[in-house]
Parts: sequence; structure tokens; C-alpha cells
Amino acid sequence: MEDFRENIIPHSHAIDRSERQAQKKHKSKVLWFTGLSGSGKSTLAGQLESYLYNQGFSTYILDGDNVRTGLNRDLDFSDESRKENIRRISEVSKLFVDAGVIVLTAFISPFKKDRAAAKGIIGAEDFIEIHVDCPLEVCEQRDVKGLYKKARAGEIKSFTGIDSPFEEPDNPDIRVNTATNSMDLCLRELIHNIENKIKL
Repeated sequence: MEDFRENIIPHSHAIDRSERQAQKKHKSKVLWFTGLSGSGKSTLAGQLESYLYNQGFSTYILDGDNVRTGLNRDLDFSDESRKENIRRISEVSKLFVDAGVIVLTAFISPFKKDRAAAKGIIGAEDFIEIHVDCPLEVCEQRDVKGLYKKARAGEIKSFTGIDSPFEEPDNPDIRVNTATNSMDLCLRELIHNIENKIKL
């Protein structure tokens, strides 16, 4: 049987990434926020995007729950679906990077192998891993969305931190602790570590 991929021939476009970056006057990167539910990923990504946007950077947030209402609405929370969720997000993020945009992704992305695969798809030079570090007990106390309570009651299966593991990054590019530090302090730390990586 003929491999259908043999008939797929990528098209070369007149405008490339370097020209898009030059027009926007900054580098495009993926800021990959990972951490437990309730750790503050979405909050920090939103605050950082607001800061970057106000500084004139072109940005876009890909948030876990938002993406699962559209692009990934066919995926559940099994290990295989989590893997496919991250693969799709990685491919979308790569397109945004080619478009010259700074992408902020806020996904639990609990497994090291899936984050490594994301880094491989996007490219190590464009992938900035940010571990939003917060102990399970603190996240569970916050329980912003009421999900931990449901997981403890058995209403949600394969919930990260309860009956599915979260594998912490060994050497993230940036680690911020939202249990011991204020969001303002964490944001300032992110800005300090990121600005030089995105300037042309």
C-alpha cells in the first residue's frame, strides 16, 4: 500500500521566520509553563503576557482548558490522550514560533517524556521550560476549580497528583515557587529571566 505521506510536499513561503521576527522586533519563543493544577500556571502566564504585550511584544496564550474546548475536545485524560494533547499543542506552538509570536503555554504536562517530546518538536533553542513549583497540599488547599475535591471523591479519574503522577522537571530553564513567593515576585523573576531571551 502506498504511503500517503509520500504525496505531501511542503510549500516554501516567500516570508520566513527571520523576516517576521525582524518586523516584530523580537525573537519568537515558547514559554512552556508546567505544574500541578492550582499551582498558578494560567495566572502567571496571563500576567506575563500582559506585561509583554504592553511592552510591544506579539504574544498568544495556549491554555489547557481553553484548548480542550476546541482543538482537543476529543481527548480525555488517559495517558495516551495526555500524550496526544501535548503533541498537538507542540505542533501548534511551533507554527506560532514560525509566525514570529511568543507563545505562552499553560498545561500541566505531567510526564517528562511528553515535555521532552514537545521540546523536540518545537526545537530546544525555542523552548523555555518554566516549572511553576507548588506542593500538592498547597494546590489542594487552594482547589481553585474544585477539581481536587472531585478527584478525592472518585468523581474524576486519572487526576494529576491524586491517582496520576506529576513528574517534576529535573532542570527547568526557570523555576518559580508560588507557595513561598507572591505572584508579583514570581512575575518579576520570570521577566528578569526571559527578557534577554526574546530580544533581537
